[in-house]
Amino acid sequence: MNTKIILLTSVVAASIGFTGCDSGEKKSDSAQPETANPQPVQAAPAPVASVPVFFDDFSYADVVGFYNNGWKVRTETGHPGIKGATWSAEGLSFHQDISGAENGAIRMSSVTGGTGENTRHTQFCHARKYREGTYAARIFFRDEPSYGPDGDEVIQTFYAISPLKAPMDKNYSETDFEYLPNGGWGENTVPALWTTSWDTFQLEPWTKVNEYTRKAGSYAGWHTLVLTVADNKVIYYVDGQLFAEHTSAVYPEDFMSINFNLWFMPKGADGSQGPVDSPELREYQEDIDWVFFREGVALSTAEVEALVAGYRSNKVAYLDGVKEQNPPLPSPCGL
Repeated sequence: MNTKIILLTSVVAASIGFTGCDSGEKKSDSAQPETANPQPVQAAPAPVASVPVFFDDFSYADVVGFYNNGWKVRTETGHPGIKGATWSAEGLSFHQDISGAENGAIRMSSVTGGTGENTRHTQFCHARKYREGTYAARIFFRDEPSYGPDGDEVIQTFYAISPLKAPMDKNYSETDFEYLPNGGWGENTVPALWTTSWDTFQLEPWTKVNEYTRKAGSYAGWHTLVLTVADNKVIYYVDGQLFAEHTSAVYPEDFMSINFNLWFMPKGADGSQGPVDSPELREYQEDIDWVFFREGVALSTAEVEALVAGYRSNKVAYLDGVKEQNPPLPSPCGL
């Protein structure tokens, strides 16, 4: 099956007269997650390739088609995660039989025994050509390892990022969804979802300039995550509900790559406790059903879901109408 479907002759151009974003209250560090009650959405016509949309249904049979569609897998060692750990494609797999994923999904599986020598993190990324617009993904988070002892400060993510060119680089840009099922970042061991928008940072000594929102509670299961970068605001939604709104002080200034990673937090000066005290191997997993980006427009969750339904009804497994910069920007799949 050819997964790189750029244009179907039967596909109708999508309307760009969208109504805008969801609305709701502003962030609260103590708010509990609302129970998702998604409503059926009507399939919208899928757009032609000239529309600046990126979409991947992750319906691959193997890694060859995945690479052919512009995805990279991280192999460089280093921050973040446990020092000395490896990053590799070994943790990626493709599945057609995952419950709740209509056309299959990609799975990240990361393992640790508590030290760098027996830890493998997983990350994959797409080209650095995304900035203002709507980012979205449907993700299955897990609270427990697939095997081994529980308790590691593990981080399951969906985010966009530009390279840090120098410590405290003022053009650095990063916008994150991060699920921590065992707590972390110096907080307690309660599960929590974090969204963080970065202005800049440096590793040594650790210095950060960002805005974040943390909401405690389990987010295990399928969730639709939507991020809009528009009108000098960075707004995050979970299952159609407003999760956080961050200000112009952390608005992305550079083009970013789309990323997913799954890694283990080391014990740190910020109060992070790192891995559990056990040499026994354990594995955590995160599944991604689809990913989406629409350039220059802030869409609601319902609008994104309608477009995705339209792609699927038209058998569009992959679509990339987002132009590269000229010349194309370097897209390291790392920090």
